Amino acid sequence: MENRSKIVVSLVLLPLLLTTISAQSTKLTPNFYKTTCPNVESIVRSAVQKKFQQTFVTAPATLRLFFHDCFVRGCDASILLATGNGNGEKDHPDDISLAGDGFDTVIKAKAAVDSNPQCRHKVSCADILALATRDVVQLTGGPFYTVELGRRDGRISTKASVQRQLPGPNFKLDQLNSMFARHGLSQTDMIALSGAHTIGFAHCGRFSKRIFNFSPRNTIDPTLNFRYALQLRQMCPRNVDPRIAINMDPTTPRTFDNAYYKNLQQGMGLFRSDQVLFSDPRSRGTVNLFASSNAAFHNAFVAAITKLGRVGVLTGKQGEIRRDCTRPN
Repeated sequence: MENRSKIVVSLVLLPLLLTTISAQSTKLTPNFYKTTCPNVESIVRSAVQKKFQQTFVTAPATLRLFFHDCFVRGCDASILLATGNGNGEKDHPDDISLAGDGFDTVIKAKAAVDSNPQCRHKVSCADILALATRDVVQLTGGPFYTVELGRRDGRISTKASVQRQLPGPNFKLDQLNSMFARHGLSQTDMIALSGAHTIGFAHCGRFSKRIFNFSPRNTIDPTLNFRYALQLRQMCPRNVDPRIAINMDPTTPRTFDNAYYKNLQQGMGLFRSDQVLFSDPRSRGTVNLFASSNAAFHNAFVAAITKLGRVGVLTGKQGEIRRDCTRPN
């Protein structure tokens, strides 16, 4: 009788054990390519450095590409797919402003990896994008951090899947928090990731309402520093060419530092979704902490971007390793 109950218990526990083993085997790990492509990190870094030396835009463009990819269908490089019918993620209005230099960075890094016979067709575009993102952060003065690897590439990319998945420039704190929470990211993670705007740029149309026709009572958004608003009006006059973009950090636009948070303290957040982090008392304390300590910002950013890199990943037998990052195999 005792042996029988042991067998029953064992049979009950077996599926749980198998589930645990399979969950562990599909987890991302920093040394995923240790045997298949041991030099992957140095190959990608070299390609990214070369691209960065050609144009600074490489840095904010790659960082933004990673964020936009992970928030839609997870970090599966689906943002890179060119559907040919104008119906891919990259064709959505929220993605159309993604700079071509981000895409080009991944494509060049992928070509460098695949030119190594040992690595050919062994490394996913999703992992290359994650590595390139870390490299541009470091190249602009940000922290170096360990990147978890083992993502597979998705085969599906649709314009419809982008709808209401990315934060808007006029979002309030509750909207930001709920959108990030859907991906397991906390308010602190959201504030740290917003700090990526320290090297970003934005098209004038994304904030023109704040400086010209905010409300019937105030032409300029009262949470915006008045002198800064007048500077913005000069850089982005009415009816400006929609292709014109300006730095999101007016003080140190080429350095990955905590100036973004210091700017928020001065009312110099370019988007309302930036400035709300300081104007809302629930998030102001974190902004003040990051403004007072570059190390605190960098540590929080590393924790947040590592969590972001795990969102909706395909691993194991899911997805594929694309030969061409712009097309499914």
